Amino acid sequence: MSQKRSIFEEVGSSQPQRQTSPAGGLIDTRPKGARGAIRAWLIALFVLVAAMIAVGGATRLSDAGLSITEWRPVTGALPPGSEAAWQEEFTKYQASPQARLMNPNMSLAEFKGIYWWEWGHRQLGRVIGLVWAAGFLFFALTRRIPPGWTGRLLGLGVLGGAQGAIGWWMVASGLSGEMTSVASYRLAVHLGLGFAILGLITWYALALSRSEAQLLQARRLAEPRLFGLATGVMHLAFVQILLGALVAGIDAGRSYIDWPFMAGAFFPSEAFDLTPLWTNFFENPALVQFIHRMVGYLVVAFAIFVALRGRRSAQPVTQTAFAWMGAAALMQVALGIVTVMHAAPLGLGLAHQIGAIVLFVLILRARHYARYPIIQSIRGSK
Repeated sequence: MSQKRSIFEEVGSSQPQRQTSPAGGLIDTRPKGARGAIRAWLIALFVLVAAMIAVGGATRLSDAGLSITEWRPVTGALPPGSEAAWQEEFTKYQASPQARLMNPNMSLAEFKGIYWWEWGHRQLGRVIGLVWAAGFLFFALTRRIPPGWTGRLLGLGVLGGAQGAIGWWMVASGLSGEMTSVASYRLAVHLGLGFAILGLITWYALALSRSEAQLLQARRLAEPRLFGLATGVMHLAFVQILLGALVAGIDAGRSYIDWPFMAGAFFPSEAFDLTPLWTNFFENPALVQFIHRMVGYLVVAFAIFVALRGRRSAQPVTQTAFAWMGAAALMQVALGIVTVMHAAPLGLGLAHQIGAIVLFVLILRARHYARYPIIQSIRGSK
């Protein structure tokens, strides 16, 4: 019995045409070996960089950042191994402005306490560099990097190297003159680059969670307006992170500890006491903390507004992502208020910095789903 022919079959064809799926490249043919493995490597880097930011915050809050007065990327990996070596490091620190002006009576035992914070911070930076180099070389030599990703992954290493150099540039600002801590604007550059690296890792890991075909399909249902609003929240939050670094750099969070006012007034009277005028925006604790507070209110208001707009999304996953972003913004501003009202102790200050990491990542996650939504059927399946 002859096989029935389709009424849509083209006349003259000898046999029915078969549907063939387009052949994917390495990025789709090896989802576990390429995308999955690289994503796992990026997640490991994310954890290390997040820890680096947290340890850096603890180092700053404990005034330990200037305890190591030399930059030795290789030989500095080994801590002092004898009492003579410890005394030598202590002597170098005693020559710094911080030791002379802030800690003239510090003992060797107390010096060791702050030394380990800074040594751990630098050591973690070395570990991050090694993990990146080992992973990148492995994936490159085995040709498992998906097309278009080599430059992105290499760029992370370049930024990491620049971060190490900027870190020393920051530390060097507190080792001469009358500075008892690092320059606040250099601290802002250092922290800002750290968050930029963390943000790129987050975005790349999210992109690698699905195949290129799935991302292209998802992008057809993107929500450009919601994506643009999330981008605005991301930029404003990044500015707030930089302002937080300025606050930490001059210990402004410990200068005015009442809320909602500052020294009993909405706007502190000492806000423009320094000359020249522009230095108040970087070195005046009153103005720096005031700006940080105002931008914080703006961030949470904007984030909640965008989170409410996110509820209009047709995709439940996107709605949830924006809800988490709004909740994190509320928690972060509440934590900031509690931190300043307790004069920014180490524990609360560190929690506030970790909260900034969580909020920034949740903003990026919501932004990603606005551009590449996860499609769900009515029954809730993908």
